[in-house]
Amino acid sequence: MEEFHKVRRLPPYVFEQVNRLKGSARAAGADIIDLGMGNPDLPTPKAIVDKLCEVVQDPRTHRYSSSKGIPGLRRAQAAYYARRFGVKLNPETQVVATLGSKEGFANMAQAITAPGDVILCPNPTYPIHAFGFLMAGGVIRSMNVEPDESFFGPLERAVRHSIPKPLALIINYPSNPTAHVASLDFYKDVIDFARKHEIIVLSDLAYSEIYFDENNPPPSVLQVPGAMDVAVEFTSMSKTFSMPGWRMGFAVGNERLIAALTRVKSYLDYGAFTPIQVAATHALNGDGSDIAEVRNVYRRRRDVMVESFGKAGFEVPPPAATMFAWAKIPEKFRHLGSLEFSKLLVEKADVAVAPGVGFGEMGDDYVRLALVENEHRIRQAARNIKKFLSTADETMHNVISLNTRR
Repeated sequence: MEEFHKVRRLPPYVFEQVNRLKGSARAAGADIIDLGMGNPDLPTPKAIVDKLCEVVQDPRTHRYSSSKGIPGLRRAQAAYYARRFGVKLNPETQVVATLGSKEGFANMAQAITAPGDVILCPNPTYPIHAFGFLMAGGVIRSMNVEPDESFFGPLERAVRHSIPKPLALIINYPSNPTAHVASLDFYKDVIDFARKHEIIVLSDLAYSEIYFDENNPPPSVLQVPGAMDVAVEFTSMSKTFSMPGWRMGFAVGNERLIAALTRVKSYLDYGAFTPIQVAATHALNGDGSDIAEVRNVYRRRRDVMVESFGKAGFEVPPPAATMFAWAKIPEKFRHLGSLEFSKLLVEKADVAVAPGVGFGEMGDDYVRLALVENEHRIRQAARNIKKFLSTADETMHNVISLNTRR
């Protein structure tokens, strides 16, 4: 039977192949150390859980909620932006709550995209950045991911050679998967470019609070004068407060774009469960100590991974931010591509990672390592990988023989 049109436009979900292999290995008794999915293992802070438990006792909160977010939650998000970035937002017209930043991106794509619209999207990048627009009928033009002067040459060429002219530019810093961090000067150049060419800027700032240089916290694109004319920014509570399953995020910025997203959402959902929204409000209005502790845990894990994997012969550049490391596949295995290398790690080292090609074809020389196992498990993963790499010649001989027989 022929696939439906929108499903047909989506490429195969490569992560599923690694997940199946991981599941089979676990079913056979293997102890798989999972550094693949970016699923935070840290518990949601007790004060946030307690607030949820308190509010859920009130049966009035069990009714339909507000799609755009309850007023107190939108005010709390506006207050967070004022404290953290010095950005003033109108909670009535410039803030909408989303069911995580992923849903926000997907529904923004539905709100603004006409069939054939060109979207400038980083590659590699978080899959929804491209797939949300593909499902909405858009056309993706891949862009460089480095937030420096090399970003703008390809951007200029994309604008000159795209018909129709690009509708929107997606930026994602701190980046998932590459962990690149952008400067405020870079954002100024992006906004100048977008205003000059009348292009919408959609910024994914989901990892704004997971950074490791205390003197240089990641900025918001909305700090740039004039950004409100063209930009919307998406944030999430999933990583900041270890609330991934709660599905709580936000879109903030340009009033026209926020109004479009709000209208589309009003047809699709009634918002998150009210007790979740109240608990999220409580979290945003907190003193920040919970965020600092989460950041410290990821910093310690990062340092352990960089050191132990390096000693094992697998160089991992220390990420400046996010809960991920973006590492080049060891040279001997690079020709296999990231999917086959990731499968080998599950089969031969009991370690699961995310293949870079799942974030775009330009990521195929890399794998993404998530800091979602404790320090002991990360060291064990390094020992397993060291043993695997020590048998690399034998492994490669077997792989080549298998491929020849095929």
